Amino acid sequence: MTPIDYIVSAALVLLVVPQIRGTRQTLRNALLPVAAVALAAAYYLRSVPAQGNDVRLYLVTVVFGAVLGGACGLGSRLHRGTDEVAVARAGLVAAVLWVVGMTARAGFEFWATHGGAGQVARYSRDHLITGADAWTAAMLFMALAQVLCRLAVIRFRSSAARLDRGAAAVA
Repeated sequence: MTPIDYIVSAALVLLVVPQIRGTRQTLRNALLPVAAVALAAAYYLRSVPAQGNDVRLYLVTVVFGAVLGGACGLGSRLHRGTDEVAVARAGLVAAVLWVVGMTARAGFEFWATHGGAGQVARYSRDHLITGADAWTAAMLFMALAQVLCRLAVIRFRSSAARLDRGAAAVA
């Protein structure tokens, strides 16, 4: 991993800080994590191979990311701010799941580049995964699924729930 890799990974993990503090559900605030993952994808994504079982790998990682993101969205509390805009605040479970998802990807990358390359190569060969580009795409798809599903759940909950002005939280 390069210093840039560590910075990108740390930035994605640290996106949990505003979630814990609470974020107004404006379009700008909602799309910040999406933009961060899109920038990471622009930096890392070279190709999206679709041979062998690459697409299956993508589906598995997308489902895992979607489950994490959905759980993060459900684990966030919602209330109306003084300006009547919904505010989402990540609870402990949501924050932990966010960090788990983001650090799992960084941990995989670290392991794959610091001693685990042979095991990843054997697994890839045995399961017909074309190689590093497929793994990179899978990790980025997983991150994007996590971010988009969290966003979708929170946006749906904030628009569907009837949040009273003084309500403390919606579980």
